[in-house]
Amino acid sequence: MSEALDWNAKTIAEFRANEGSVGGVFEGAPLVLVRHRGRKSGQEHVSPMMYLPHDTAPDIVYVFATKGGAPTNPDWYRNLTAAGEGTVERGTETYQVTVRELVGAERDRIYAEQARRYPGFAEYARQTAGIRIIPVLELRRV
Repeated sequence: MSEALDWNAKTIAEFRANEGSVGGVFEGAPLVLVRHRGRKSGQEHVSPMMYLPHDTAPDIVYVFATKGGAPTNPDWYRNLTAAGEGTVERGTETYQVTVRELVGAERDRIYAEQARRYPGFAEYARQTAGIRIIPVLELRRV
């Protein structure tokens, strides 16, 4: 198992054992597990990721395809946008979501808010400047 997959597996197990709470780098941060199908393999994957809740709509969260500031988008982003749907585990709840990619000023506003709350996101944007714009996805409960 690769180091990244091992880290994800440990984070997922901790999330599920502690009703959505984890320690380490995610301690105190809003975290969801997003289940998605591989667009080529059809295999189910689970990806832990930080989210930003919508200001007034509790059934909407935003996730950010930072890939830790890497020059390419993560596979989960391509899987979710290809399918247009997925499943979210948030705390002790599991529910289906639709996926919408934000663009333009809407995307910029949401990303800026996440970067304000969690400065690491500003660093990811700096690392990818001129290479790619980090995608923001809206996950809306069905």
